[in-house]
Order: sequence, then C-alpha cells, then structure tokens
Amino acid sequence: MRYVEAPARYRPAPGDPPSVFLAGGITHCPPWQPQAARELADFVVLNPRRADFDVSDPSQTDVQIAWEYAHLLRAELTLFWFPACDAALTVQPITLYELGAAVATPGRRLVVGADPGYPRRADVVTQLGLSRPDLTVHSTLPEAVAAARAELTVPA
Repeated sequence: MRYVEAPARYRPAPGDPPSVFLAGGITHCPPWQPQAARELADFVVLNPRRADFDVSDPSQTDVQIAWEYAHLLRAELTLFWFPACDAALTVQPITLYELGAAVATPGRRLVVGADPGYPRRADVVTQLGLSRPDLTVHSTLPEAVAAARAELTVPA
C-alpha cells in the first residue's frame, strides 16, 4: 500500500495504482480511516486525518485545508464516509461542503456512505438523489469501501 497521511505530499508516479481520498468526519468522529485504509491497501490511500494534529496551532489549520484541497483534486476517486456522531458536537460541515463541491464537479468519481446514526443522513440521501441519482448512499463503511474498490478497478 502507498499510504499518504496529511501533511505529507503525494505526487503520482508512473506505475502507481489508482488513488483514493478518504473524505469524511474527523473532529468529534470515530477513527474510521484506519479500517478503510487497510481495506484499500492495494491502492494509493490519501488520508487527511493526522495521527498527531495540534488544533490549538492556527497555522496548522491553513496547512491542513491546503493539503485537503490539493489532494482532493489529485485523487482519482473520493470516498466520502459520514460516521455516526453526536449532533450537539458536529454534523461534519466541512465534509458536507467537500461533498457539495465534488458533486458539482462533472466527471468526479465518488463513492458515498452515511451511517444510519449520522444526524444528517436523510439530507445526504435526498440531495444526492436530486443531484447525482446514479450514486448509492451506502449504510456501512464496509459497503462503501467495497464500492470504492469496485470503482477503482474500472478504468476512468
């Protein structure tokens, strides 16, 4: 596996397998990215969730946002996962924003999943049903990862 975790940079090289960006909840969300990365081990995995991130350092916020922006554009597929979370703490607004931007990008390869315990799951399902009726919103992370694997093995 070629695993790239923020803030390390990924530059595609000849012969690299397809790349997948793990977009989804981080703050106040369970660490779902390690499971997805293990299951996508034969691809290049771009993970924005850092093992060590100092949220009290404002300079790192700009670095993180720039990394995510660049690598979202660089990835051949984006796997969105909205894990169950406490709505009083987060509804994962950055992930919702990134999903909206990705959906509005013609030709963007996406796989989307939202746990039944994600407070805005119905919104994700309804919005995607209107804007990208070809997309299925998967209910479990294993389903979403399996769909990403299938999509990554089909030439773009």
